[in-house]
Amino acid sequence: MTIRFAVVGTPGDRRFTMFRDAVLSHGLPEPHLIPWRDVLALGGASASGLVPEGALVRIDSPGEDAEADALLRGPGDPTRVGGGAAWYAAFTRGLRTIASIPGVTLLGDIDEIAVLFDKRRCHAVLERAGVPVPPAFEATSYDDLREKMAERGWARVFVKPAHGSSASGVIAFQTHAGRVKAVTSAAWVGGVLCNSLRVRSYEGEADVRRLVDVLAPDGLHVERWFPKASIGAEVFDLRVVTVAGVPTHAVVRASRTPMTNLHLGGRRGDLEAVRSRPALWERVLDVCSRAAACFPGSLSTGVDLMVGGDWSSLAVAEVNAFGDLLPGLGDLSGNHRDTYTEQVRAILGAAYDGTNHPKANRPDSARRASWT
Repeated sequence: MTIRFAVVGTPGDRRFTMFRDAVLSHGLPEPHLIPWRDVLALGGASASGLVPEGALVRIDSPGEDAEADALLRGPGDPTRVGGGAAWYAAFTRGLRTIASIPGVTLLGDIDEIAVLFDKRRCHAVLERAGVPVPPAFEATSYDDLREKMAERGWARVFVKPAHGSSASGVIAFQTHAGRVKAVTSAAWVGGVLCNSLRVRSYEGEADVRRLVDVLAPDGLHVERWFPKASIGAEVFDLRVVTVAGVPTHAVVRASRTPMTNLHLGGRRGDLEAVRSRPALWERVLDVCSRAAACFPGSLSTGVDLMVGGDWSSLAVAEVNAFGDLLPGLGDLSGNHRDTYTEQVRAILGAAYDGTNHPKANRPDSARRASWT
């Protein structure tokens, strides 16, 4: 029987085109694209005709589709920060819509995706499993943030919107001698807080209060600042992609700012600076494997791992459901396979019987693969 893929994604998005190329390279039919905007607009039983019969369904990011964003958060500037709670509610409804289509075969667990898009829940899952993470708390306002920092004696934290991604609304916040400083990529544009591609600082307390209080209604996850290792004048962390529970790709993200995201001016650094330390590298792979094991129904995860300034301690900053977009990055084994090729190989190599079969959806929890 010929395997046929379908992808819930965004037309023209690199995520879809790169996965399509990986599928075609294996001599398989072109994947069928199901736009997120159609899933979100139709919903319920109306979505049953979106998926070709017998297809294996990959759920990918809604991406930067303005129409999908309006359906997720409501009308407004797609670059605006905030609205995460509304986005999350609509996104998880969309996941349930996909999962409810009779006979659909999912390649990822929708409940795990929902956890991965809630930083508070994801952190709790990792912590319970003994995966190293920074200490954290939830905050409801700027005053609440300052009070809880004072209670713990913390002077530096990362403030993260509970449902954000791509560092949207993330604030590196510190206090010292009565002064405050917030570093973020968010900027005010015509009275609206928007994402930008430039990291900037706010040092007036009224400005910082305004930032935090705009974001707080959607939920805030606050982590104690984990001092990162540096290479030269740049701090760095790692994005490690796992496939079927195994670390397969890694990139150093280096930056002169606290935000290492590549789209915010971070750059790909020297991975050998980490791999050349065998004991450290072994622990990096172990921690990322343990983080992935917390999400056994997820074919792939993107683990953001911080290496401490002592070049010994490790902490997981994030685990991303859609963290595999790393164009041009070859696998760790040196076979020059990208992240999408590695995933297609894992799917084709799976034993299509028993618990390793990506099962057709049904009401119980065994409705999709356990990849670890």
